[in-house]
Amino acid sequence: MSVMQKIPLILAGISTGLMAFLFLANNASANTKSDDSIHHVSATVCQTCHKQIYKQWKGSMHANSTAFKDPIHGAFYRNVVGDPGKHDVKMKNGNYPVCLQCHAPNAAKDKVTKLDAKPAYAEGVNCIACHTLKTFNGIDAPDGKLNLGLKSYDYADKIQGPGRNSNNQLSALNSAGDEFGFGGEEEQKPNPHLGKAVTMDGKDIPSLPMESNPQQVRTSDACMGCHDRRNNSHGAPLCATGDEYAKSQTQVDCLSCHMPVSNGLADHSIGGGHSKPMLQRSLVFSMKSKKSADKIQTIVTMENKQPHTMPTGAPFRNMYLKVTAYDKSGMVVWENAKGHPAKSDNDAYMRLELLDADNKLTAPPKARKTGNDTRLKAFETRDMNYSIPAKDVVLVRAELYYNLLWPGLVKKFGKKIPSDVTAPKLIAASENSI
Repeated sequence: MSVMQKIPLILAGISTGLMAFLFLANNASANTKSDDSIHHVSATVCQTCHKQIYKQWKGSMHANSTAFKDPIHGAFYRNVVGDPGKHDVKMKNGNYPVCLQCHAPNAAKDKVTKLDAKPAYAEGVNCIACHTLKTFNGIDAPDGKLNLGLKSYDYADKIQGPGRNSNNQLSALNSAGDEFGFGGEEEQKPNPHLGKAVTMDGKDIPSLPMESNPQQVRTSDACMGCHDRRNNSHGAPLCATGDEYAKSQTQVDCLSCHMPVSNGLADHSIGGGHSKPMLQRSLVFSMKSKKSADKIQTIVTMENKQPHTMPTGAPFRNMYLKVTAYDKSGMVVWENAKGHPAKSDNDAYMRLELLDADNKLTAPPKARKTGNDTRLKAFETRDMNYSIPAKDVVLVRAELYYNLLWPGLVKKFGKKIPSDVTAPKLIAASENSI
C-alpha cells in the first residue's frame, strides 16, 4: 500500500483517537468540576487552619446530624424513608427525602441519598454547609407550602464570612501576590481565602475565596431555614421554634446563646437539646418549703430563660418534675409520683401532644393536629405547689429531668437507640432541709 493510500487510514485513526481523547477530556472535566464543587469540600480541609473550631464542631450535633450518626434521626429515617447507605431512596410520595435538606445538606444539593458516598455528605452540617448560605428567603413558599432547609436559601460558591476577617479585598490587593494571610502579624499562614490554592502543613488546600456577609452569618438567618418551623405531610406542626421565638418578641438572636463568643471565636459546638450544660443554663430552678402543723407546703419554681418553649424543637422532647421527701436515713417518705409522673402527677409532665384524626395520641408522621402543650413557654415562670405529710421528713428534694423522646417512643424503638441517648437527664435540682 502506497503512502498516499495510507493517509486516509492515518487521518481516520487520528480522528478516532481525537474523538476518544475529547470524550475522555470532557468527562474528566465534568468529574473534576463535580469533585471541585465547594460543597464537596470536607471539614478536614478547614481543620488545617481552624483547629479549635473544628474540634468544637466535631463534637456538635451539626457534625452528627445524619442518619448514620444521630441515633434518633436515624431510627425515624430508617423507619419512614429507608437505608441511608443506598442510592436513589425515595419517600412514599416518590420525592427526594426532605429531611436531608437539613440533616445532610451537601448531599441534598446533589440529590444523593447514599450519605457515605462522599466525606462532605457524611459530615452532615459541616463548615461549607453553613458558610455558603448567602441569603435567607424565609420558609414560606408562594404556594402555601414550606421551603425547608436549603430550599429557603440562596447559596454561594464563596465562603460567607462574618466580617472580621472576610473584608479582605484591600488586603488581597496590598499583598501583591503574597500568599500569606491578610498581611497582619496575627496571620502568618498561607491563606486560601485570598482566592488561590495554597499548601499548608504539607497539605494542599484548594482556593476558597471568601466574601463578607454578616447579615447571614451573624444573625438568626443562619439558623431559621432548619429551625423555624416544620410540618408533617398532614400539615400538623412538628416543630415551631421560629414561631415561639417571634412570639417572645426578644431582641436576642439565636447565636447569642448557641454560639457565644469567647476569646474572639464563636463557639461551634452549638449546644442545644443534646447538650446538658446548655440545658442546665436554660432555666432557673428553685424551691421553698415551709412546715405548718402536720404538712410541709412546698413551692417549686421553674423560670424559662429562653425566647422559645422549653423544650423546643422535635415534638417528642419533654421534661418532668420529681419531688421527693426523705427521712433522716435517706429513705423515701413521700413522692409526687412513683416513676414517671405522666399518670399520677400529670401537671409535672411537660410535653406537646400530637393527635390523630380520632384525637388519640400518635407519633409525628401520623399526627393531624396538636393537643395539650404543657411545655414552659418563652420566658414563663411557673410555680408547682405540693402539700407533703410532715411526719419523719427531714429533707425535700426537687429534680427536673429532660428527655429527648416520649416514654412510649423509647419503648417502641428499644435497642435501636442507645440507652444513654434515651435516658432522662437531670438538668436541675433543689433541696430544702426541714
